[in-house]
Amino acid sequence: MLSTVQKSTRYLSAFSAARGLHKSALDVVERPAPEETVTSSFGRFIQSVQPRHLSPTVLQRSKRMILDSIGVGLLGSTTEVFELALQHCQHMYASDDISFIYGRQGVKLSPTLAAFVNGVAAHSMDFDDTWHPATHPSGAVLPALLAISDMLHENSKPSGLDFLTAFNVGIEIQGRLMRFSNEAHNIPKRFHPPSVVGTLGSAAACARLLSLDRNQCSNALAIAASLAGAPMANAATQSKPLHIGNASRLGLEAALLASRGLEASPLVLDAVPGVAGFSAFYEDYAPQPIGSPEKDEHSFLLERQDIAFKRFPAHLGMHWIADAAAVVHKNLVGLRGGSISPNLVQDILLRVPLSKYINRPFPETEHQARHSFQFNACTALLDGEVTVQSFHPEALQRPELHALLSRVRLEHPHDNPANFNIMYGEVEVTLVSGDVLKGRCDTFYGHWRNPLSQESLQKKFRNNSGTVLSNERVERLIEAVEGLDHLDDCKPLLAQLQ
Repeated sequence: MLSTVQKSTRYLSAFSAARGLHKSALDVVERPAPEETVTSSFGRFIQSVQPRHLSPTVLQRSKRMILDSIGVGLLGSTTEVFELALQHCQHMYASDDISFIYGRQGVKLSPTLAAFVNGVAAHSMDFDDTWHPATHPSGAVLPALLAISDMLHENSKPSGLDFLTAFNVGIEIQGRLMRFSNEAHNIPKRFHPPSVVGTLGSAAACARLLSLDRNQCSNALAIAASLAGAPMANAATQSKPLHIGNASRLGLEAALLASRGLEASPLVLDAVPGVAGFSAFYEDYAPQPIGSPEKDEHSFLLERQDIAFKRFPAHLGMHWIADAAAVVHKNLVGLRGGSISPNLVQDILLRVPLSKYINRPFPETEHQARHSFQFNACTALLDGEVTVQSFHPEALQRPELHALLSRVRLEHPHDNPANFNIMYGEVEVTLVSGDVLKGRCDTFYGHWRNPLSQESLQKKFRNNSGTVLSNERVERLIEAVEGLDHLDDCKPLLAQLQ
């Protein structure tokens, strides 16, 4: 039987000799390219970014993303969909005790399967971060990087700055690809974005951490494009978290295949008439080369736009309507006192964007409830807030909740598009008495325009991670992530996640 060290060596054999993976592995000399294309510019960018290119703002924002993603992943390890994914990997594949699994002491899988299962955990409750144009950036990248870091030999772990550099490469690639399409700015209708740009972001981050050369980085993106894509029809089901898990896993596999020398289209990100590359996912795709960080032509998107962190586990659009309904709840309590009785309510009008898959009048499962304007508005009307417990079976089945759901109508004003950057949520409740109470939210607390404070973010992390870890280990994780850019290697971070 192979030891853990022997198994790790097997995974590394394809590229370790060529790259000499060690603490200075990110300092790689770039080979000149005869002709620059969009695709080759992305390969150059992935290979050439160095820790010194990360500004203090980018470092701090990305550390917040890592902390939040670990927290929601740990909480997600308590869900049924996570357990199903883990059992599948344990029963259907040979066990390789290489990379850790969220919330399961002593359980390890191969790096790619660990990336998959931990990616599922990150999105199992729709609690992970969101960006604009709309995608969930961290869950597709972080599990793959953690799996690689766990895979590397004890004396070859990446430094904290190397880890942060690779993470930010993965985030940046996702943001750049989505900005090549106006269609991508709106709430999606066809492909779930993390399954598309997330797969390429994972491939880019892994290629960076593995110190692949420029051509291999381009090939990793092209290979990932052949592994990307999932339809929106599986939103609000147990299959939606698989999109994030597969993005993380398949991006890692694309980078590993590229490290072995597998080749793919050198024009996959270019707009080639008559040949669909990445344009297959976005019909109005109009790519541009990415600037070189070495020539000061590039600034990270994370520098310009922060990330949205959710206060409760549901589709991002739910946060506007929940905050608007909470205003009405507060006014109704002030008007009537005590708890809210459905008998007081005659009509509930929600003014929300038109988006079919988050219009679910009577959700029957927790996953449907996380994607229901009606459920989240009525829950906030009853309770004054939406929480993790709001999606438990007993909360979903409350008679008073269903009484309110039966009185909900939706309107879709023309000035309220399905766009996370400019949408709003409005709740108008008409009481039996004839009184009308209104609440509106233009920017919820946690949106990139109104980000969570560090105190609020850490509180969320403690609540989430504390479901499976001791208080001492939770505090050590906070310390490890906060000081990640000062760590000589990632072992202190990995040690708390084992």
